[in-house]
Amino acid sequence: MQDFINSLQNIFVAEDRIPADARIKAIHQREYLVNGEIRRWDGEVAEVYSPVQIPDGRGGIQRKLIGSYPVCGADEANEALDAALLAYDNGQGEWPTMSIAGRVQCMEKFVCQFIGQRELVIKLLMWEIGKTYTESAKEFDRTVNYINHSIDELKDMDRHSARFEMTEGYVAQVRPSSLGVVLCMGPFNYPLNETFATLIPALLMGNTVLFKPPKHGTLLHYPLLSAFKEAFPKGVVNTIYGRGAVITPGLMASGKINVLAFIGSSKVANELKKQHPKVNRLRAVLSLDAKNAAIVTEHADLKLAVSECILGALSFNGQRCTAIKIIFVHRAVSAAFLKMLAEAVDALKPGLPWDDQVDITPLPEPQKPAYLKNCIDDALTHGASVINQYGGATVGSFVFPAVVYPVSKEMKLYREEQFGPVIPVVPYDSIKEPIAYQVASNHGMQVSIFSNDAKEVSALIDSFVNLVSRVNLNSQCQRGPDTLPFTGRKDSAEGTLSVPDALRSFSIPTMVSAKLNDTNKALINEIVNDNDSNFLSTKYIL
Repeated sequence: MQDFINSLQNIFVAEDRIPADARIKAIHQREYLVNGEIRRWDGEVAEVYSPVQIPDGRGGIQRKLIGSYPVCGADEANEALDAALLAYDNGQGEWPTMSIAGRVQCMEKFVCQFIGQRELVIKLLMWEIGKTYTESAKEFDRTVNYINHSIDELKDMDRHSARFEMTEGYVAQVRPSSLGVVLCMGPFNYPLNETFATLIPALLMGNTVLFKPPKHGTLLHYPLLSAFKEAFPKGVVNTIYGRGAVITPGLMASGKINVLAFIGSSKVANELKKQHPKVNRLRAVLSLDAKNAAIVTEHADLKLAVSECILGALSFNGQRCTAIKIIFVHRAVSAAFLKMLAEAVDALKPGLPWDDQVDITPLPEPQKPAYLKNCIDDALTHGASVINQYGGATVGSFVFPAVVYPVSKEMKLYREEQFGPVIPVVPYDSIKEPIAYQVASNHGMQVSIFSNDAKEVSALIDSFVNLVSRVNLNSQCQRGPDTLPFTGRKDSAEGTLSVPDALRSFSIPTMVSAKLNDTNKALINEIVNDNDSNFLSTKYIL
């Protein structure tokens, strides 16, 4: 083990040994966007330290300082809120009353400028949160695709909304309309894609936005400020920086936030909602905690199950809400499964984000290694073992994945979402045991079922479709494709995110109707023929 720990230590190299195209110059951000202006900030700043550590010349390693960003206060947050309110103007502003074609044109302008920042944003994803180059590039490109798919879906919705419905003596046109001011807060693990999964549909549907970047993954949004400024009318996009505990309570307590778009913990989401004085007026679009289970039955293809469970449990170090965070394996196949799983995990390649074919990278949260060690130690105290040779080996910000078995109810790893590279494995004798686990769980996002027995799979499907929002057959838990619904039960989500669902989540169906008589026919025809209304119209975008 000591030799392996030494090899982990050697992953962190001097800066001059980092490939030239991966190196980064510190970015000390002193600007923020509000009311269409990029303003100078001369106050307190937060320093950004990378999970990538550098030898300090004294035999130790330390996180590299890669920049800083403004720590604004309640005054600046309220100023941004006022700008968003003014731009929305109770639904009378330029943006909410703009035609779909006009909004699409603005978004297409943004995408063009966004793509121009690809190289820098990918590099910042690697340095800020330790995501591999491959995964960072995938996140950026997926975000571009998400924006383009959202534009296409909005056009399709517009085509369907362009027709008039005639029923029971009435003529009506139904279109989606905006909701108001959206507070958008994304997560550190997908600071670009998950944030934009709410930000983009909120904008396309005519809302104005307050956008707070996550604590880890803040700097990568800095190169995009100019694109937001140039592409959208003033006050439509406003960035707020600072400590959430300082700036968000006042925003919510104002009662002027119409939509809370938050991806993070259910505890924080609950507190934010409680601060709003009129919760019935607040729409919440939330993606929250998850403790997704994999169930490996005695009829599973074990090689396939191991491969998919590793992908599901350890992609981006297991730091995904959709990660597999606990595995139930039938006792009859547990020995064979565990042997294959342990060997496959130990074969994973640790390294820095830009290293070729690297699987495991440093963790962005400074406190995470200690927390994971605590979880493992707790399991050991209650009778479990780390069954892979290198499991739990830690050097600085780097933690090598640990396979822990047998996990039982009294252990933290059974209950808590570890959100890191630890794989708890629970043996079971009756399929009722993993079902009972899901019934009792506070979470209800996804499950993965590994079996080739059709009757067994059928029974499990029928059991789990009323407990989770997605059942994956012989495959890992995941979010995509983005055109499919992404949601959860219990404390795992509120609202649904997919390309079409997100557009509906940030809008409300609104109708113009009239009794079907000659006078109203003539009135509606005149409005439509003269193109006097952006809402009541038969025009649509091809």
